[in-house]
Amino acid sequence: MLLRVSCKLVFNIEIPTPFILMLRPRSGAKQWIASEKYTIKPKIKAYEYTDTYGNLCQRITAPPGLFTISTMANVKTSKDVNIEKNAPFVQIENLPDNVLIYLLPSRYCESDRFSDLANNITLNQLPGYNQVEAIETWLKDNIAYIPESSNYPISAIEVNYKQQGVCRDLAHLGIALCRSLSIPARMVVGYLHELKPMDMHAWFEAFVGNQWYIFDATQTQKKGSYVSVAYGRDAADVPMFNQFGPAAIPIKQTIKVELLDDSF
Repeated sequence: MLLRVSCKLVFNIEIPTPFILMLRPRSGAKQWIASEKYTIKPKIKAYEYTDTYGNLCQRITAPPGLFTISTMANVKTSKDVNIEKNAPFVQIENLPDNVLIYLLPSRYCESDRFSDLANNITLNQLPGYNQVEAIETWLKDNIAYIPESSNYPISAIEVNYKQQGVCRDLAHLGIALCRSLSIPARMVVGYLHELKPMDMHAWFEAFVGNQWYIFDATQTQKKGSYVSVAYGRDAADVPMFNQFGPAAIPIKQTIKVELLDDSF
């Protein structure tokens, strides 16, 4: 399917403010960027680099006054989520080097604190995909998904204590539970067609059967139409933007996902 994804951020900047933006999706095994547009007003110099996780990041210094960032991309992506029951657990010694980092505890995913819970959730499941699917089901059944209920990231421990959270929070807990079983897991931020309410979205992927699989405890059924923008260990690695100096909160934020072609 062909989707058009767009994001518009408007700021009122007090003093010259450095930003690191993470708003450009990239082509890969699961999606292809057919075309894109990136506009900054007023026009200023921008420098792009690729971070540790392969994300496309833009460095700018926003001038005082109204400042607008607009992005748009036409993206070819799958209508369906790849499901592989019984995809096996990958032994640690056989994992690719660049996957090993997703086994470790991180700022918002304290995987070293969830071994007992993870083993209880996945009791009698075949190691690998089936364990992650059991974790996803447990999250749906036990952690309330409440959109717009939090403006800042909370850790997996806090999510488990509160028993509720936004998409980012459910992903943190899912990641921590997977890693506690030595299953690599990473956070993904991007767009989802027909997400309600529409906003940037977060989910997690687990590495089993020698590939990454999508898991999303916020959705009632498995479906595709995801567009990935950034990957990382947790929310600290995948913000839409980081700014340095006086707090710069968007005075307007508009996210859209439009279906352009459903014929493939």
